[in-house]
Amino acid sequence: MSTTPQLHVVILAAGKGTRMRSAKPKVLQSLGGKTMLARVLDAATSIRPASLNVVVGFGADQIVAATDRADIRWVLQNEQLGTGHAVRCALDEVDFADDDHVLILYGDVPLLDAAVVQGLVDAARRSPLAVLTTELSDPSGYGRIIRDAAHALIAIREQKDATPLEQAITEINTGLMCVRVGELRQWLTRLEPKNAQGELYLTDIVGMAHAAEVAIEGVFTDDPVKVAGVNDRWALAELEREWQRRQAKSLALAGATIIDPARLDIRGELSIGTDVTIDVNVIFEGRVTIGNGVTIGPNSIIRNATLADGVQVLAFSHVDGAELAEGVVIGPYARLRPGTFLDAHSRIGNFVEVKASRIGAGSKVNHLSYVGDTEMGQECNIGAGTITCNYDGANKHKTLIGDRVFVGSASQLVAPVAVGSGATIGAGSTITKNVPEEQLALARAPQVLKTGWQRPVKKKPA
Repeated sequence: MSTTPQLHVVILAAGKGTRMRSAKPKVLQSLGGKTMLARVLDAATSIRPASLNVVVGFGADQIVAATDRADIRWVLQNEQLGTGHAVRCALDEVDFADDDHVLILYGDVPLLDAAVVQGLVDAARRSPLAVLTTELSDPSGYGRIIRDAAHALIAIREQKDATPLEQAITEINTGLMCVRVGELRQWLTRLEPKNAQGELYLTDIVGMAHAAEVAIEGVFTDDPVKVAGVNDRWALAELEREWQRRQAKSLALAGATIIDPARLDIRGELSIGTDVTIDVNVIFEGRVTIGNGVTIGPNSIIRNATLADGVQVLAFSHVDGAELAEGVVIGPYARLRPGTFLDAHSRIGNFVEVKASRIGAGSKVNHLSYVGDTEMGQECNIGAGTITCNYDGANKHKTLIGDRVFVGSASQLVAPVAVGSGATIGAGSTITKNVPEEQLALARAPQVLKTGWQRPVKKKPA
């Protein structure tokens, strides 16, 4: 009984990446808030392969621990003897059928595009071997694509093994291939380390295919960024900037005003509405959703947050794990910590920190205050220097504040405590007991005046 040929993915991620100068495996270096390997896995998953196989070697335990996915089969390459040896390890470990195809990807090609991958897979349906190529103005370090007089792809020559004439070729091998398993097994057994590196080059199978008169599908992409590999930290930094520039362009075309595309960082997933303005040096991390007409001031950090229509985030503000309803204004220099919910048109001012609290609609905490583990009603006014004392050194406690409460400046609300709707707290009070509705609470030490008191003066040197 015949079965439909399947597509399997093998990702090569065993290299140390010596030029990264890091104790961390190269594929765990981050770009745009994700490890390079995670980005490659995303692209691979998009084509729904029958299996996902990652070849690891250096730092294997770190890579496995950092990759929280149950759909990966990990293949260990004990000795790094070249790309051909890495693929052989995968085929020895996994029982692929001869009619299946293997898509070979690299863990250090982080901006791999799903459409490019799909194009390579589609080409492999027409031939046992499909190779992805691109063109670079400076191809230094890359294997060159060798073509015959009819422009057919016949070989790949690595830089160190290429003649001066071959080194002048600007079409390069991206390393990505899709190969039928039956032919791949045969070719891998014939690989020999007859090259400057003394390794088993996977690219040598192209010459074997040509010698066997097997048609080779060359798939060209005109966007080298999508298939660019990373060898050192400078290459990673350049690719990061290009990634960020493309994200900024995408945002602009979606309806955002980006004050300076070169000073914007998106390190996660960002969705925006229209008429959004993003000033300079803004960082988005995790999952962020922004509504229409939102303004983000300069030097702000927004992480895992939702900002509804009309929200204003003024300069130097940090929003982490918070939800801001319509028309909320925060900052400058505001800090919202996880579990913060700001209801419509509430206001958090300069040097105010809010954590695990709900601030009711229209309420204001404008200056130099800390609000933690608090439920606050509507239309409250919290004076400058107010603190909810929520931690007793061992446990957190709640502060409950009703609607229309006025808290005078420099007050402390010592939790657990409740302040009823319409109550007023006099400035400088330390509130340790519940305050009923519509009542005035004062908790101050009596003022003392001492007549005839003399301020101390410094003694003059002898």
